[in-house]
Amino acid sequence: MQTHIYKNSTSFLLILVCAFMLFLSACGGSSSPVKTNQPATTPTATTVASAKLLNGPLVYVALGASDAVGVGSQQPGSQGYVPLISDRLPKGSHMINLGVSGIHLHEALTRELPLALNTDPQLITIWLVTNDFIAGVPYNDYMHDLDSMLKQLHSQTQARMVMANLPDLTRLPAFARSSAAQKTQMRSEIQRWNASIASLAHKYGVTLVDLTAEDSLLTSHPEYISGDGFHPSAAGYVQLSNLFWQAIKS
Repeated sequence: MQTHIYKNSTSFLLILVCAFMLFLSACGGSSSPVKTNQPATTPTATTVASAKLLNGPLVYVALGASDAVGVGSQQPGSQGYVPLISDRLPKGSHMINLGVSGIHLHEALTRELPLALNTDPQLITIWLVTNDFIAGVPYNDYMHDLDSMLKQLHSQTQARMVMANLPDLTRLPAFARSSAAQKTQMRSEIQRWNASIASLAHKYGVTLVDLTAEDSLLTSHPEYISGDGFHPSAAGYVQLSNLFWQAIKS
């Protein structure tokens, strides 16, 4: 049995692009890095958990936005990365897709997180960053909310958590008209955000899917991007699910 909780996608790409242009003009001030003064889960514990995770049926919960819904594919219920991950799980597993199109992380703390905490999941995937970044959500605000989400999931569940970071958005057709200077600044901001996302992932024992790594550059393959120039295509979701699956098994 599979459960899906999400809203229909609306076309808000132009709003996001405009908002990001405002974000670029506003950013540039210095911000303090996220502190990681709590110990990470030990590698031994993570390894043991990974080995046991796929031995039998499990509850899989996906926290995300329009990408979790599968926007950009022709058949979101089967072509999105969340159902593709679910298809690989042991027989009898239960998927709960909490993705909501257009949602920001702060909103997800009250709309998605409580449901995740109440379902006793064994596996959680998280991809909740692109909307915040493009909309110009302040760096410190986002990292505070991410720390809060991961802390609650870590302390109140026994789930294996896998989370993706920001891809190189400058390669997307949606930002093709950005100037060279704007793209340079955007890449710098992406690197800053991803560094802190990685620190928080380490802090709470979360396995990170690095979408900027050379072997996982979704945005460098035109066939992986849908016609809206922003969301993954069906082929892109296949690649994204592969990257998540590799992390799940690692």
